[in-house]
Amino acid sequence: MNAKHPHLDRILRVIDYIHTHADEDLSLDQLADVAAMSRFHWHRVFSAVLGGPPGAIIRSVRLHKASMLLVPSDLPIPDVAARVGYPNHRRFARAFKDIYAQTPSTFRRMGKAARAPFPKPGDKTMYDVSIKTIDDLEVAAILRRGAYEGINAAFQKISGILSTGGHWPQTRGMVGVYYDDPSSVPEAELKSHAGVIWTGGKMPEGLEKVTLAGGKYAVLRLKGPYTGLMPAYQYLYGAWLAETQESLRDAPSFEVNVNDPSDTAPADLITDIHMPLEG
Repeated sequence: MNAKHPHLDRILRVIDYIHTHADEDLSLDQLADVAAMSRFHWHRVFSAVLGGPPGAIIRSVRLHKASMLLVPSDLPIPDVAARVGYPNHRRFARAFKDIYAQTPSTFRRMGKAARAPFPKPGDKTMYDVSIKTIDDLEVAAILRRGAYEGINAAFQKISGILSTGGHWPQTRGMVGVYYDDPSSVPEAELKSHAGVIWTGGKMPEGLEKVTLAGGKYAVLRLKGPYTGLMPAYQYLYGAWLAETQESLRDAPSFEVNVNDPSDTAPADLITDIHMPLEG
């Protein structure tokens, strides 16, 4: 990534805030406010720039601070835990051992401070990205909460509704709208819409109308299995934004499945990721 990311200053502000307030309850919404970025995008930008989700960065900062408190002092370990945002010292001990491969008390006896591992951006794959201006899209959808991997059940329900009602001619493409970053939001709280682009009149019973705002979008075309979506998002929100210096719009990203996974080999699947841009 050669160019400065257009949102780098906001991310650096969040890092400063995490270091200064490591002992506090740092929520994703609170950090989004510090970044002054749309909740639809800030955590994806953060992860793309730093190579890991906010939770991983917070943990790294807290445990490094803990290591610096453990070695030069005899402060009780529960007090060390509390000072770095772990009111439960047993949870702190588990997290510390996960990172440093030894308990806090053993680490203290070793007498040598160390830095907690810090995520690094990895994937350098290039993708085909184009900028398009689209009209509003009306989507016939089902709202769901839970792991994104389970969204196929919602798509199957939609298929049943459309098939029994003879509605397929009034559709053109399946759409997934994913409102949260699964690396940052608890699985049970993930919100998504599964749907189809709707070109008909009255919405079929059992489906709700969702309007995706038209405008300027960066569209990344991914060919291959859906397991490749995460690195594609990382590229779009990281390297691509840095190179183009585009600005994000306060609207959700969404995916359009160009072909049907039920009758298409994984290697031949085509997914268009739409990221909303200003302008």
